[in-house]
Amino acid sequence: MANIILLANLNCDRILLLDKPLESGGRFHYQDGGQRLGGGGANSGIGLVWAGHRVALVSQVGRDALGDWLLAEAGNQGLDCRLVPRHGGNSSEMLLLMTPDGERTIVRPQRPRFVLPAAPEWSLWDALYINSSAEGAADWARDALEHCLVLAQLAKDDRPRPCHILLASGSDIQGRCGASLWDYGVSIAGDGLRYFIVTDGVNGASLYRATGVERLPAVSTLVLDTTGAGDAYASGLLHGLCHGMAILEAMAEAAHWAACAVASVSSVPGPELQLYLRKQG
Repeated sequence: MANIILLANLNCDRILLLDKPLESGGRFHYQDGGQRLGGGGANSGIGLVWAGHRVALVSQVGRDALGDWLLAEAGNQGLDCRLVPRHGGNSSEMLLLMTPDGERTIVRPQRPRFVLPAAPEWSLWDALYINSSAEGAADWARDALEHCLVLAQLAKDDRPRPCHILLASGSDIQGRCGASLWDYGVSIAGDGLRYFIVTDGVNGASLYRATGVERLPAVSTLVLDTTGAGDAYASGLLHGLCHGMAILEAMAEAAHWAACAVASVSSVPGPELQLYLRKQG
């Protein structure tokens, strides 16, 4: 069992099931799919709890009934929410527009400012995962680099993400870097970067390092809902590395976790991942 801190969002997802793919200027009918727990913190954390890890979430929610619901739901799933502060405003729903082909578009309000407190004692933790725009995240990461594994998702802008392993999707990096993806990764993550992993859905993932690039295939599965696939990949990667797997073996494990995510109609991990973990022992 590893001790893992997730600096990631905790959301309430409101699902709108559209009757056809989105297009500019179109008109659409929808069915209300209800609300469900979501956000990178829940999407990545719950699977890690199922795999036997201790997972602490760092996020923020409003001081309202929806915030109460979010903390209760996350706690019921085994996430340690003692590091989740409450801000004075209301918690907001994330609108997930789901099309019949399984793709999703996210519409959300601007998040309130989130300033991190003093960093925890990193020697007590095995890994830190960053997927948040919280102020102070880069400082936390720099402090943690010498004490535990630091894995980070590329931000929507080019803000620093000090880490050992940087994750991004192919769509994240389009138009943002030149010929050398490795050099771009180092410009974001710093000289401590060991690996830069770029995922590309059904096309698998590419591993960039100073010595070159290697590509691994995706795990074939029926795609029902792509929500949370990137978070599941990150948590599978963390799980593998915390169990001592080499990077390519951990990426193969992450591909299985992502395949389980897209085969489940939910934001957080579904029964497919639970079944996979039971089979793995």
